[in-house]
Amino acid sequence: MIGLAVLVVIAGYFMMQQKPAPQAPKETPKQEAPAPKPAEAPKPAEAPKPAEAPKPAEAPKPAEAPKAEEKPSETPKPSEEPKPAEKPAEAPKAEEKPAEPAKTEEPKAAAAPVKVGYLAALTGDWAAYGQTEEKTARLAVKEINDKGGVLGRPIELVVYDFRTRAEDAVNAVRRMIEEDKVVAIIGANGSGINIATAPIVNRLGVSQVGTVSTNPLVTVDEKGAVRPYSFRICFTDPYQGKLIAFFAASELKKLNAAILYDVGNDYSQGLREFFMKSYGEYGGKVVADLGFRGGQDVDFRAQLTEIREKGADVLVLPNMGKEMALIMKQARELGLKDIVFVGGDGYGEFMWEIAGEAMEGSYWINHVAPEDPAMQPFFAAYKEMWNDECKEFVNGVLGYDSVYWVADAISRAGSDDPKVIRDALEATKDLKLHHATITMDPATHNPVDKDGVVLIAKGGKGQFFTKIKP
Repeated sequence: MIGLAVLVVIAGYFMMQQKPAPQAPKETPKQEAPAPKPAEAPKPAEAPKPAEAPKPAEAPKPAEAPKAEEKPSETPKPSEEPKPAEKPAEAPKAEEKPAEPAKTEEPKAAAAPVKVGYLAALTGDWAAYGQTEEKTARLAVKEINDKGGVLGRPIELVVYDFRTRAEDAVNAVRRMIEEDKVVAIIGANGSGINIATAPIVNRLGVSQVGTVSTNPLVTVDEKGAVRPYSFRICFTDPYQGKLIAFFAASELKKLNAAILYDVGNDYSQGLREFFMKSYGEYGGKVVADLGFRGGQDVDFRAQLTEIREKGADVLVLPNMGKEMALIMKQARELGLKDIVFVGGDGYGEFMWEIAGEAMEGSYWINHVAPEDPAMQPFFAAYKEMWNDECKEFVNGVLGYDSVYWVADAISRAGSDDPKVIRDALEATKDLKLHHATITMDPATHNPVDKDGVVLIAKGGKGQFFTKIKP
């Protein structure tokens, strides 16, 4: 039995040894990984034997040698030969790194904004005007930037509050130019402010556009020579004074005028002077010419009593701000029920809060009327952006269109060089803005042939009455 068991074990052993032999061919493909053993091709080293050299069958083995060469790249399997192709496919990844800066749009980020300064009275007596101008200017900048900006770059608005003080305006303008590097400045809305800043902008060579700055000295000096970097978008006091005189005498048939003006305000003095020069031409007579000090005087009863005694039928108010509202209110309180109030573009909607019903029926020579169909998109856009009505619409519209004018000049200049922009501003011809089409007079830097709009204060707001041109 023991012998029989031994025989069975021996027989089983031999059977197990024979089974691998037939399966060896099946497993050879798997063995391609350890195929390094072909590196036992020292046998090919023995292949130098002349007897074996003729064997063409062995030539394929050299063809398998690439497999041995592929070993370092671990791509022995022919099916994996695309891997070399995959390596170049990885090359784009290397290219993607330089492409990353493009994703960050570095060229655009590198393109610095075009800086435009804005000088506005955000606090002080003229705050209602200045705050409106800032809002409309920001609206214009947004609209322009949404369409691509200028020179392929966005406009950046640099706003300074001059607090209704000339010294603050001078300091602000200097900082805008020397520190902020603005290429042009818009504002202010007062002649005295622009006259004070004119020496700075003309010495440093950056243009300034007055919005509601109507005194002639804003753009020309005392000798009549044009200030090269000073401009305005509004008409001038001589023209506005003539419009007031023409309207009072020829349209209203009021031929006995009293004037109550701010002795410390360039705008007020200029408008008074030019009204007086023209009023007589239309058959009118000035029966009272009286002054006050803006920012100080709040009681005007003494002047109004004299005006009543002189029998004036029209009171001309060539001023700005709250003083006009106080004058009208006090005039009605003193019994001046029939006298008609006529003023210039210093009109402001905020005056209703002070004067109340005394404002009703007053007339104001102005630059734009809110009912103008061309301005309706502007008013709608303002309300959408600021969720409010554009109450000080004259300042608002002129500030808004000043931004568009400066942007147009920069585009025509093809450069952000302040001198080239100055040249483009001076060369403006038949530029259609929202409130008017303007052409610049190179000798004065004033727009030419602009119609005057007359507003009537009615129902708590200024409304279009008529257009005039003497």
